[in-house]
Amino acid sequence: MISNKVDKILPSFTLQMTSRAAELRSQGVDVIDLGVGEPDFNTPDNIIAAAKKAMDDGFTKYTPGSGLFVLREAICEKLHRDNSLSYNPDQIIVSNGAKHSLSTCCQAILNPGDQAIIFSPYWVSFPEFIRLADGEPVVIPTFSEKNFTPDFDQLEKQINPRIKLMIINSPSNPTGAVWDNETIRRLLSYAAQYNWVVISDECYEQLVYDNEFQSTETLNDAGANVITIQSLSKTYAMTGWRIGYAAGDITIIKAMSKIQGQATSCANSIGQIASVEALTGDQSEVKMMKDAFLNRRNKMLNRINDIAGISCQTPGGAFYTFPNVTHFLGMEIDGKKIDTSFDLSDYILDMAKTTTVAGAGFGCEGHIRLSYATDEKTFLEGLNRIETSLMKLKETS
Repeated sequence: MISNKVDKILPSFTLQMTSRAAELRSQGVDVIDLGVGEPDFNTPDNIIAAAKKAMDDGFTKYTPGSGLFVLREAICEKLHRDNSLSYNPDQIIVSNGAKHSLSTCCQAILNPGDQAIIFSPYWVSFPEFIRLADGEPVVIPTFSEKNFTPDFDQLEKQINPRIKLMIINSPSNPTGAVWDNETIRRLLSYAAQYNWVVISDECYEQLVYDNEFQSTETLNDAGANVITIQSLSKTYAMTGWRIGYAAGDITIIKAMSKIQGQATSCANSIGQIASVEALTGDQSEVKMMKDAFLNRRNKMLNRINDIAGISCQTPGGAFYTFPNVTHFLGMEIDGKKIDTSFDLSDYILDMAKTTTVAGAGFGCEGHIRLSYATDEKTFLEGLNRIETSLMKLKETS
């Protein structure tokens, strides 16, 4: 009765934790959510005003499947202004969030049995996008102690003719790591040599703290075929508006538009008009949010590294930390053993009433993801609760 494809994919662990937290809150439990993957700021007023005007003007109908021309023009202007990338509107597709762009791009490129390279820790949806496109994910590990950079020896061992695609995600969800330019250039050289398409997921491109962000395509001296995917969700606190976009090879963009036209027709018309204002209007709120996230990152990082048994690399971007909690795996409480990061996240939720996301869900056991996309008082209280709960665990002999 149900397609075999459904059995091949896993549920979103991040959404599962969000749902569990919401369920507990509905029961009156005081839950602190450090698993959240969206800004706690509201969408800036000028963007909301543009949406209201669009509705008042009756702009509530279908749009072209690949997006309003005026929005695709605005995206081209934005990519040139912020990323030094040159595209024309025919090379742009607007989707129902970057997640939609990513999934559609995989469907446009992969045939049954084709393979796609992802790097662990990976965003939970990457392997499922590939499986939904009838492809097979090839997971390449990274070195946590080296800013989660790829293990190139393992990459070379996995190279085979079935690989058609590689996904780069910098800044990373879940680690917040920002890869250095030489790492990305080296990956692009492999892609060019073996004719892999590269999807560059740049949803957190405006949230880079210690260096200037550079889009993958600007480092593409090797001439790889790069599809750049960005989003309004994180930059403009527009997660619920569901607007993202892809830019690149016109053949791939047209193929994506063909698939999207049958799947969803078009992205939300009101959201598209609001997105024009977001991209071309006042950008001061973007800087304000980035400054707030940087301050929060530093405070969360300092507090995490004060907890005995936990260590955490400094994330260069996004709004996540990805601390190493290996020390606590194998411990127990009341006869119950904590074997995995899933066990640990469940224990923290039960004992500390604080949500985290298990590293195993991102393909990286021994870590948990913590978000600082919430106010300082809240996340510090959550970390206090986590520390208290961890100190109750006991080592097994």
